[in-house]
Amino acid sequence: MGDSELMDGITSESVATPRLETHFLSSGPEDAEAVILLHGNASSSRFFEETMAAMDDKYRALAPDMRGFGDSETKPLDATKGVGDFSEDLRAFIEALGLGKVHLVGWSAGGSVTMRYAMDYPDSVASITLIAPMSPYGFGGTKDISGTPCHPDFAGSGGGTANPDFVKRLSEGDRSDEDANSPRNVMNAFYFKPPFRAEPEREEACLTSVLSTKVVDGNYPGDMTASENWPTVAPGAKGMNNAISPKYCDLSAFAGIHPKPDVLWVRGADDQIVSDASFLDFGTLGRLGFVPEWPGEEVFPPQPMVSQTRAVLEAYKANGGNYREEVLEDCGHSPHVEKPEEFRRMLSGFLGG
Repeated sequence: MGDSELMDGITSESVATPRLETHFLSSGPEDAEAVILLHGNASSSRFFEETMAAMDDKYRALAPDMRGFGDSETKPLDATKGVGDFSEDLRAFIEALGLGKVHLVGWSAGGSVTMRYAMDYPDSVASITLIAPMSPYGFGGTKDISGTPCHPDFAGSGGGTANPDFVKRLSEGDRSDEDANSPRNVMNAFYFKPPFRAEPEREEACLTSVLSTKVVDGNYPGDMTASENWPTVAPGAKGMNNAISPKYCDLSAFAGIHPKPDVLWVRGADDQIVSDASFLDFGTLGRLGFVPEWPGEEVFPPQPMVSQTRAVLEAYKANGGNYREEVLEDCGHSPHVEKPEEFRRMLSGFLGG
Protein backbone atom coordinates (compact mmCIF):
# COMPACT_ATOMS: atom_id res chain seq x y z
CA MET A 1 0.00 0.00 0.00
CA GLY A 2 1.52 3.30 -1.05
CA ASP A 3 1.09 6.49 0.98
CA SER A 4 -0.22 8.22 -2.18
CA GLU A 5 -3.37 6.11 -1.91
CA LEU A 6 -4.12 7.26 1.63
CA MET A 7 -5.91 10.34 2.89
CA ASP A 8 -3.78 13.30 3.95
CA GLY A 9 -2.21 12.95 7.38
CA ILE A 10 -2.26 9.15 7.42
CA THR A 11 0.81 6.99 7.05
CA SER A 12 1.23 3.29 6.33
CA GLU A 13 3.69 1.43 8.57
CA SER A 14 4.60 -2.05 9.76
CA VAL A 15 6.05 -3.37 12.99
CA ALA A 16 7.51 -6.78 13.76
CA THR A 17 6.05 -8.41 16.86
CA PRO A 18 6.80 -11.82 18.39
CA ARG A 19 3.51 -13.04 16.88
CA LEU A 20 3.39 -11.54 13.37
CA GLU A 21 4.45 -8.65 11.16
CA THR A 22 1.63 -6.17 11.68
CA HIS A 23 0.71 -3.49 9.19
CA PHE A 24 -1.07 -0.42 10.51
CA LEU A 25 -2.23 3.06 9.57
CA SER A 26 -1.37 5.93 11.87
CA SER A 27 -2.07 9.61 12.33
CA GLY A 28 -1.32 12.24 14.95
CA PRO A 29 1.71 12.98 17.17
CA GLU A 30 3.69 9.97 18.38
CA ASP A 31 3.68 11.24 21.98
CA ALA A 32 -0.11 11.73 22.14
CA GLU A 33 -2.68 9.47 23.81
CA ALA A 34 -3.05 6.28 21.79
CA VAL A 35 -6.38 5.34 20.22
CA ILE A 36 -6.43 1.87 18.63
CA LEU A 37 -9.07 1.26 15.95
CA LEU A 38 -9.91 -2.36 15.11
CA HIS A 39 -11.73 -3.32 11.91
CA GLY A 40 -14.30 -6.06 11.42
CA ASN A 41 -14.62 -9.22 9.36
CA ALA A 42 -13.89 -9.03 5.61
CA SER A 43 -12.33 -5.57 5.88
CA SER A 44 -9.17 -3.82 7.07
CA SER A 45 -7.82 -0.62 8.61
CA ARG A 46 -8.74 1.44 5.55
CA PHE A 47 -12.35 1.78 6.70
CA PHE A 48 -11.03 4.09 9.44
CA GLU A 49 -9.20 6.61 7.24
CA GLU A 50 -11.82 9.36 7.48
CA THR A 51 -12.08 8.98 11.26
CA MET A 52 -8.30 9.08 11.69
CA ALA A 53 -7.72 12.01 9.35
CA ALA A 54 -10.11 14.19 11.34
CA MET A 55 -9.01 13.28 14.88
CA ASP A 56 -7.73 15.91 17.28
CA ASP A 57 -3.95 16.22 17.58
CA LYS A 58 -4.16 15.27 21.24
CA TYR A 59 -4.55 11.67 20.03
CA ARG A 60 -2.38 9.29 18.09
CA ALA A 61 -4.67 7.04 16.08
CA LEU A 62 -3.42 3.58 15.08
CA ALA A 63 -5.42 1.09 13.03
CA PRO A 64 -3.74 -2.32 12.70
CA ASP A 65 -4.74 -4.93 10.15
CA MET A 66 -5.67 -8.12 11.96
CA ARG A 67 -4.10 -11.39 10.85
CA GLY A 68 -5.64 -12.60 7.63
CA PHE A 69 -6.70 -9.12 6.55
CA GLY A 70 -5.12 -6.06 4.95
CA ASP A 71 -1.36 -6.00 4.65
CA SER A 72 -0.46 -7.78 7.88
CA GLU A 73 1.28 -11.14 7.80
CA THR A 74 -1.09 -14.00 7.11
CA LYS A 75 -1.01 -16.65 9.81
CA PRO A 76 -3.64 -19.28 10.64
CA LEU A 77 -6.30 -18.40 13.18
CA ASP A 78 -6.97 -20.91 15.96
CA ALA A 79 -10.74 -20.64 16.18
CA THR A 80 -10.91 -22.77 19.33
CA LYS A 81 -9.59 -19.71 21.19
CA GLY A 82 -12.48 -17.59 19.95
CA VAL A 83 -11.02 -14.16 19.20
CA GLY A 84 -8.13 -14.90 21.56
CA ASP A 85 -5.51 -14.91 18.79
CA PHE A 86 -6.56 -11.38 17.85
CA SER A 87 -6.37 -10.24 21.47
CA GLU A 88 -2.88 -11.68 21.85
CA ASP A 89 -1.83 -10.13 18.53
CA LEU A 90 -3.10 -6.76 19.72
CA ARG A 91 -1.17 -7.07 22.98
CA ALA A 92 2.02 -7.84 21.05
CA PHE A 93 1.36 -4.84 18.76
CA ILE A 94 0.81 -2.46 21.68
CA GLU A 95 3.90 -3.70 23.49
CA ALA A 96 6.05 -3.49 20.35
CA LEU A 97 5.15 0.20 20.01
CA GLY A 98 5.48 0.87 23.75
CA LEU A 99 1.99 2.33 23.97
CA GLY A 100 0.93 1.38 27.48
CA LYS A 101 -2.70 2.18 28.35
CA VAL A 102 -4.85 2.76 25.26
CA HIS A 103 -8.32 3.78 24.12
CA LEU A 104 -9.92 0.99 22.08
CA VAL A 105 -12.36 1.50 19.21
CA GLY A 106 -13.75 -1.71 17.70
CA TRP A 107 -16.09 -2.09 14.73
CA SER A 108 -18.23 -5.22 14.25
CA ALA A 109 -16.02 -8.26 15.00
CA GLY A 110 -13.37 -5.74 16.04
CA GLY A 111 -15.73 -4.82 18.85
CA SER A 112 -15.51 -8.40 20.07
CA VAL A 113 -11.73 -8.16 20.01
CA THR A 114 -11.81 -4.99 22.14
CA MET A 115 -14.03 -6.73 24.69
CA ARG A 116 -11.80 -9.80 24.75
CA TYR A 117 -8.69 -7.61 25.10
CA ALA A 118 -10.29 -5.82 28.06
CA MET A 119 -11.06 -9.21 29.61
CA ASP A 120 -7.48 -10.38 29.07
CA TYR A 121 -5.69 -7.13 30.00
CA PRO A 122 -8.15 -4.98 31.98
CA ASP A 123 -5.54 -2.67 33.49
CA SER A 124 -4.32 -1.53 30.06
CA VAL A 125 -7.58 -0.08 28.67
CA ALA A 126 -8.49 3.60 29.08
CA SER A 127 -11.88 3.45 27.32
CA ILE A 128 -13.87 1.29 24.90
CA THR A 129 -15.91 2.42 21.89
CA LEU A 130 -18.01 -0.27 20.22
CA ILE A 131 -19.19 0.45 16.67
CA ALA A 132 -21.98 -1.90 15.56
CA PRO A 133 -20.33 -4.65 17.62
CA MET A 134 -20.94 -8.32 17.08
CA SER A 135 -22.89 -9.95 19.89
CA PRO A 136 -20.84 -11.05 22.93
CA TYR A 137 -22.17 -14.53 22.08
CA GLY A 138 -20.68 -14.59 18.60
CA PHE A 139 -22.47 -14.74 15.28
CA GLY A 140 -25.24 -17.22 14.58
CA GLY A 141 -26.72 -20.23 16.33
CA THR A 142 -28.05 -18.77 19.61
CA LYS A 143 -31.66 -17.98 20.49
CA ASP A 144 -32.04 -15.78 23.57
CA ILE A 145 -30.36 -12.91 25.41
CA SER A 146 -28.36 -15.41 27.49
CA GLY A 147 -26.73 -16.89 24.40
CA THR A 148 -28.36 -20.33 24.64
CA PRO A 149 -27.34 -22.39 21.58
CA CYS A 150 -30.10 -23.49 19.22
CA HIS A 151 -28.38 -26.87 18.92
CA PRO A 152 -25.70 -28.54 21.11
CA ASP A 153 -23.21 -28.53 18.21
CA PHE A 154 -23.84 -24.82 17.46
CA ALA A 155 -25.15 -25.61 13.99
CA GLY A 156 -25.92 -22.48 11.99
CA SER A 157 -22.61 -20.79 12.83
CA GLY A 158 -19.01 -21.09 11.70
CA GLY A 159 -17.14 -21.44 8.44
CA GLY A 160 -19.93 -23.15 6.56
CA THR A 161 -22.28 -20.18 6.89
CA ALA A 162 -20.45 -17.95 4.40
CA ASN A 163 -22.04 -17.46 0.97
CA PRO A 164 -19.86 -19.62 -1.33
CA ASP A 165 -20.32 -17.33 -4.33
CA PHE A 166 -19.22 -14.32 -2.29
CA VAL A 167 -16.20 -16.27 -1.00
CA LYS A 168 -15.25 -17.28 -4.56
CA ARG A 169 -15.54 -13.73 -5.86
CA LEU A 170 -13.56 -12.46 -2.87
CA SER A 171 -10.75 -14.89 -3.63
CA GLU A 172 -10.73 -13.78 -7.27
CA GLY A 173 -10.50 -10.09 -6.41
CA ASP A 174 -13.79 -9.36 -8.18
CA ARG A 175 -14.40 -5.58 -8.43
CA SER A 176 -17.49 -5.85 -10.63
CA ASP A 177 -21.03 -4.75 -9.84
CA GLU A 178 -22.89 -7.16 -12.09
CA ASP A 179 -23.93 -9.76 -9.52
CA ALA A 180 -25.60 -9.40 -6.13
CA ASN A 181 -22.87 -11.55 -4.55
CA SER A 182 -19.96 -9.45 -5.81
CA PRO A 183 -17.93 -7.93 -2.95
CA ARG A 184 -18.79 -4.42 -4.17
CA ASN A 185 -22.52 -5.10 -4.10
CA VAL A 186 -22.39 -6.94 -0.79
CA MET A 187 -20.50 -4.01 0.72
CA ASN A 188 -22.95 -1.43 -0.59
CA ALA A 189 -26.01 -3.48 0.33
CA PHE A 190 -24.96 -4.68 3.81
CA TYR A 191 -22.01 -2.73 5.19
CA PHE A 192 -23.94 0.46 4.38
CA LYS A 193 -27.63 1.28 4.27
CA PRO A 194 -28.73 1.79 0.65
CA PRO A 195 -28.84 4.15 -1.13
CA PHE A 196 -25.68 5.37 0.65
CA ARG A 197 -22.58 5.25 -1.54
CA ALA A 198 -19.18 6.54 -0.52
CA GLU A 199 -17.43 9.01 -2.80
CA PRO A 200 -15.91 7.07 -5.74
CA GLU A 201 -12.33 7.21 -4.45
CA ARG A 202 -13.40 6.15 -0.96
CA GLU A 203 -15.61 3.38 -2.34
CA GLU A 204 -12.65 1.95 -4.20
CA ALA A 205 -10.50 2.16 -1.05
CA CYS A 206 -13.16 0.37 0.99
CA LEU A 207 -13.58 -2.28 -1.70
CA THR A 208 -9.81 -2.81 -1.74
CA SER A 209 -10.07 -3.26 2.01
CA VAL A 210 -12.79 -5.92 1.65
CA LEU A 211 -10.77 -7.70 -1.05
CA SER A 212 -7.71 -7.80 1.21
CA THR A 213 -9.39 -10.66 3.11
CA LYS A 214 -7.19 -13.76 2.80
CA VAL A 215 -9.31 -16.61 1.46
CA VAL A 216 -6.91 -19.38 2.46
CA ASP A 217 -6.98 -22.41 4.72
CA GLY A 218 -6.90 -21.25 8.33
CA ASN A 219 -8.21 -17.74 7.67
CA TYR A 220 -11.41 -16.80 5.83
CA PRO A 221 -14.00 -18.19 6.10
CA GLY A 222 -12.71 -21.28 7.91
CA ASP A 223 -13.54 -24.99 7.84
CA MET A 224 -16.86 -26.59 8.74
CA THR A 225 -18.36 -29.84 9.94
CA ALA A 226 -21.56 -31.46 8.76
CA SER A 227 -24.46 -31.50 11.21
CA GLU A 228 -27.66 -33.49 11.59
CA ASN A 229 -29.25 -30.30 12.88
CA TRP A 230 -30.74 -27.53 10.74
CA PRO A 231 -29.23 -25.91 8.71
CA THR A 232 -26.79 -28.88 8.48
CA VAL A 233 -23.51 -26.96 8.97
CA ALA A 234 -21.62 -26.62 12.24
CA PRO A 235 -18.30 -24.96 13.15
CA GLY A 236 -14.87 -26.29 12.32
CA ALA A 237 -11.75 -25.37 14.30
CA LYS A 238 -9.87 -22.93 12.05
CA GLY A 239 -10.47 -19.56 10.53
CA MET A 240 -12.43 -16.36 11.02
CA ASN A 241 -16.05 -17.46 10.91
CA ASN A 242 -15.34 -20.25 13.39
CA ALA A 243 -13.51 -17.86 15.72
CA ILE A 244 -16.71 -15.81 15.95
CA SER A 245 -18.96 -18.84 16.38
CA PRO A 246 -20.65 -19.01 19.80
CA LYS A 247 -19.05 -22.43 20.18
CA TYR A 248 -15.80 -20.64 20.94
CA CYS A 249 -16.72 -16.97 21.36
CA ASP A 250 -18.45 -16.13 24.65
CA LEU A 251 -17.63 -12.68 26.00
CA SER A 252 -20.32 -12.49 28.67
CA ALA A 253 -17.60 -12.40 31.36
CA PHE A 254 -16.83 -8.88 30.15
CA ALA A 255 -19.54 -7.78 32.60
CA GLY A 256 -17.31 -8.76 35.50
CA ILE A 257 -13.95 -7.23 34.53
CA HIS A 258 -12.13 -4.87 36.88
CA PRO A 259 -11.33 -2.07 36.51
CA LYS A 260 -14.21 -1.07 34.25
CA PRO A 261 -13.40 1.49 31.55
CA ASP A 262 -16.30 3.59 30.27
CA VAL A 263 -18.01 2.18 27.18
CA LEU A 264 -19.59 4.03 24.24
CA TRP A 265 -21.81 1.86 22.03
CA VAL A 266 -22.68 3.36 18.64
CA ARG A 267 -24.88 1.56 16.14
CA GLY A 268 -26.97 2.25 13.07
CA ALA A 269 -30.75 1.93 13.42
CA ASP A 270 -30.93 0.06 10.10
CA ASP A 271 -28.00 -2.34 10.49
CA GLN A 272 -28.71 -5.50 8.44
CA ILE A 273 -25.63 -7.41 9.65
CA VAL A 274 -25.83 -7.00 13.43
CA SER A 275 -29.43 -6.76 14.59
CA ASP A 276 -32.15 -8.79 16.26
CA ALA A 277 -33.18 -9.92 12.77
CA SER A 278 -29.90 -10.01 10.84
CA PHE A 279 -30.16 -10.77 7.14
CA LEU A 280 -26.97 -12.83 7.45
CA ASP A 281 -28.37 -15.03 10.22
CA PHE A 282 -29.91 -18.41 9.40
CA GLY A 283 -32.78 -17.83 11.81
CA THR A 284 -33.87 -14.76 9.86
CA LEU A 285 -33.30 -16.44 6.49
CA GLY A 286 -35.30 -19.48 7.57
CA ARG A 287 -38.15 -17.37 8.89
CA LEU A 288 -38.30 -15.52 5.56
CA GLY A 289 -38.32 -18.79 3.58
CA PHE A 290 -34.90 -18.35 1.96
CA VAL A 291 -33.53 -21.51 3.59
CA PRO A 292 -35.92 -24.49 3.42
CA GLU A 293 -37.07 -26.72 6.28
CA TRP A 294 -36.67 -24.05 8.96
CA PRO A 295 -37.59 -25.73 12.28
CA GLY A 296 -39.42 -22.65 13.57
CA GLU A 297 -39.14 -19.93 16.21
CA GLU A 298 -38.89 -22.24 19.19
CA VAL A 299 -35.92 -24.17 17.79
CA PHE A 300 -34.05 -21.64 15.68
CA PRO A 301 -35.26 -18.01 15.92
CA PRO A 302 -33.20 -15.09 14.64
CA GLN A 303 -30.31 -14.40 17.01
CA PRO A 304 -31.18 -11.36 19.18
CA MET A 305 -27.75 -9.82 18.64
CA VAL A 306 -28.44 -6.26 19.78
CA SER A 307 -30.45 -7.45 22.79
CA GLN A 308 -27.60 -9.79 23.76
CA THR A 309 -25.12 -6.93 23.68
CA ARG A 310 -27.42 -4.71 25.73
CA ALA A 311 -27.93 -7.48 28.31
CA VAL A 312 -24.18 -7.89 28.82
CA LEU A 313 -23.63 -4.14 29.02
CA GLU A 314 -26.49 -3.82 31.52
CA ALA A 315 -24.77 -6.48 33.63
CA TYR A 316 -21.55 -4.46 33.24
CA LYS A 317 -23.42 -1.41 34.54
CA ALA A 318 -24.96 -3.37 37.43
CA ASN A 319 -21.43 -4.40 38.41
CA GLY A 320 -20.28 -0.78 38.64
CA GLY A 321 -19.38 0.09 35.02
CA ASN A 322 -20.73 2.83 32.77
CA TYR A 323 -21.94 2.57 29.19
CA ARG A 324 -23.89 4.75 26.80
CA GLU A 325 -25.82 3.55 23.75
CA GLU A 326 -26.15 5.89 20.76
CA VAL A 327 -28.33 4.96 17.78
CA LEU A 328 -27.86 6.78 14.47
CA GLU A 329 -30.99 6.95 12.34
CA ASP A 330 -30.90 6.16 8.60
CA CYS A 331 -27.61 4.31 9.11
CA GLY A 332 -26.46 0.74 8.55
CA HIS A 333 -23.50 -1.28 9.81
CA SER A 334 -20.81 1.40 9.37
CA PRO A 335 -21.65 4.59 11.31
CA HIS A 336 -18.06 5.86 11.01
CA VAL A 337 -18.34 5.74 7.20
CA GLU A 338 -22.03 6.55 6.65
CA LYS A 339 -22.37 9.27 9.30
CA PRO A 340 -18.75 10.41 9.75
CA GLU A 341 -19.38 13.82 11.31
CA GLU A 342 -21.95 12.55 13.82
CA PHE A 343 -19.72 9.63 14.72
CA ARG A 344 -16.64 11.81 15.17
CA ARG A 345 -18.53 14.19 17.45
CA MET A 346 -19.63 11.28 19.61
CA LEU A 347 -16.15 9.77 19.71
CA SER A 348 -14.43 13.08 20.41
CA GLY A 349 -16.84 13.95 23.21
CA PHE A 350 -16.48 10.49 24.73
CA LEU A 351 -12.69 10.45 24.63
CA GLY A 352 -12.49 14.01 25.92
CA GLY A 353 -14.93 13.28 28.72
